[in-house]
Amino acid sequence: MIVTLRFCVSSRRLGFGFFVRIRTLPLLNLAHKPKVFDSFCSSHFSHYSGTQKKIDSTHHTLPSTMNELRDSPATLVQHVPSLRIALNDPERPLHERFRVLFTLKNIGGAAAIDAIAECFKDDSALLKHELAYCLGQLQDTHAIPCLTQVLQDTNQEPMVRHEAAEALGAIGTPEVLATLVAHLEDPVVEVSETCQIAVARVKWENGGKQAAQQTGDFSENPYDSVDPAPPSAPATAAELRGRLLDTELTLFERYRALFALRNKGDPESVLAIVDGFDDKSALFRHEIAYVLGQMQHPVSVPGLIKVLERGESESSMVRHECAEALGSIATDECLPVLERYKQDNQRVVKESCVVALDMHAFENSGEFLTLEQGVEKIVREVKAKQESASA
Repeated sequence: MIVTLRFCVSSRRLGFGFFVRIRTLPLLNLAHKPKVFDSFCSSHFSHYSGTQKKIDSTHHTLPSTMNELRDSPATLVQHVPSLRIALNDPERPLHERFRVLFTLKNIGGAAAIDAIAECFKDDSALLKHELAYCLGQLQDTHAIPCLTQVLQDTNQEPMVRHEAAEALGAIGTPEVLATLVAHLEDPVVEVSETCQIAVARVKWENGGKQAAQQTGDFSENPYDSVDPAPPSAPATAAELRGRLLDTELTLFERYRALFALRNKGDPESVLAIVDGFDDKSALFRHEIAYVLGQMQHPVSVPGLIKVLERGESESSMVRHECAEALGSIATDECLPVLERYKQDNQRVVKESCVVALDMHAFENSGEFLTLEQGVEKIVREVKAKQESASA
């Protein structure tokens, strides 16, 4: 078994920051996919598993035990007040605030959730979208009131409200159903479609999963992410592609095929997913881009670039996800594309490119900071700014 470390910065379901992730890669002759341990990343990488790249072991060291890592966030709760200040500081560069956000996600608990919730007053839709995503990944019911308020607030951007609905579905308890059902006919189609999927997921988690396991219509998720829909039973890439593109099926069932293709991970499956970019649903196309970023397979790069280049004829929600995916894949051909679009007219696309370029730099730098070291760095910066302001 090979153990690799990944260090990168990214956005939605990307891994951002300090000690990003440890993953174990099975030998190539085994059918199982890598299990990603994302509890210690400092950014949005919770959906991103990454490709099977190796990092020179002379540049990085593994913690002595996995238990040491798993226990470490509890010792960091005392620093949540400083992290809260850093996250809510509009003068701080966006990519740095993302690292703070995912650090708070990895610490978890009520104080971290409250610090994240306070930031929904920000004017960056991209950042608020990530806030909601992280709250959903935590699956903590303490976040339900905040997410409910965001979903109900029609002054929030559609992509933010969509992510709040998806996060409620990720939490998955029956108490969120009433709110989701109330928005099934929301005038914003991305919100309406998200609520349809989220309702189906909650019902799945509260009864449907057990029945599917008994019938075999189910497969395990090898990624350390809470997905909008569970992967369907293993099948050929051609069969899953047929379900993915079948508009007669519900979005929930099509998402299940999408995540089953993701779990297969081979080039044929990646290209089948790319074919989903021709769908009429912006929400569906956005999820296609997200999954391709999660897979980090270079064969998807031309398809992602093509969609990003659609310009304002394409939904910004889709294009921003393509930019983040390109930053996650981080091959040489991705960099000039991200540089070109970091001045895009759509703010969320522009900001995504800036964040993705930061991630690209991390992917290729070999930089290493443990979660603890990253938190200490942020705390020192907050303290220095406070002292400067009072001088």
